[in-house]
Amino acid sequence: MADVAKAVDRQGIATTYELIRPHIRQTPLITVAGEDFGLPTSSLRLKLEFMQHAGSFKPRGAFANLLTRDVPAAGVVAASGGNHGVAVAFAANRLGKKAAIFVPTIASRSKIEMITRHGAEIHVGGDRYADALAASERHVAASGAVAIHAFDQAETMLGQGSVGLEIERDAPEIDTLLVAVGGGGLIGGIAAWYEGRIKIVAVESDGAPTLRDALAAGRPVDAPAGGIAADSLAPRRIGERVFPLAREFVAPDVVLVRDKDIRAAQRVLWANLRVVTEPGGAAAFAALLSGAYRPERSERVAVLLCGANTTAVNFDE
Repeated sequence: MADVAKAVDRQGIATTYELIRPHIRQTPLITVAGEDFGLPTSSLRLKLEFMQHAGSFKPRGAFANLLTRDVPAAGVVAASGGNHGVAVAFAANRLGKKAAIFVPTIASRSKIEMITRHGAEIHVGGDRYADALAASERHVAASGAVAIHAFDQAETMLGQGSVGLEIERDAPEIDTLLVAVGGGGLIGGIAAWYEGRIKIVAVESDGAPTLRDALAAGRPVDAPAGGIAADSLAPRRIGERVFPLAREFVAPDVVLVRDKDIRAAQRVLWANLRVVTEPGGAAAFAALLSGAYRPERSERVAVLLCGANTTAVNFDE
């Protein structure tokens, strides 16, 4: 096993990236005209992370765990709203490890099908991510398998932070990056990479304001866990390890978007770019499109499109 520093910082992210790079895709970052979307900004950078293996950014953290931790014969266990489970199933299959995935009943059909396709043992039960997490913890205790947390774990955050590394390498000029937030492993890792050198804007569904409520309370607290992006952006509370990084390096004004804004963003991305995103994957773009976040005219903005595991487009019809 490789020896990776467990501090979630630039050095740890860079070291982890070298380990996982042979196993992940280096996803593209494109430039589009703001006027194509009715936006006042002259140009906009889009990080197409939905083109990652397994349809989201999550394999970065999954491979970071599997490549830096001792995995017993019992394999690994993950609780997930869907995307983390797909990623762990994919990574475990690629590396010849067993995987058991626990998802709530709100997990989308496409994500459940993908988990099964990658050969993992799947358990569906409970209404929300927290229910799946509790079931997965019981399985770990009984089986001796290794748990891979979806967001609140150093290895996971180190892997997700590599998204920031790639964005800075490809677009060093940006001033602002918009990132969707659920449990916060993605934005926490990216924040650790940038260390305040750019403005990082957190975007949440107004049905699951986990980071906004945590910042208001001064600590992670339970928040509502609803909305159309609940399978990816509604873990009930922000991660304990994520929170200090978000408090230090993420803009304090969390942007909330409505379900109808997210749906509109999905439709516009499809109509203008032929890009298919799931609700959570379109949330950051929804902040711009809806006007919930209004950049200055000279502000150089990038948006992270982070997931596309949806059946919104059916090519059999």
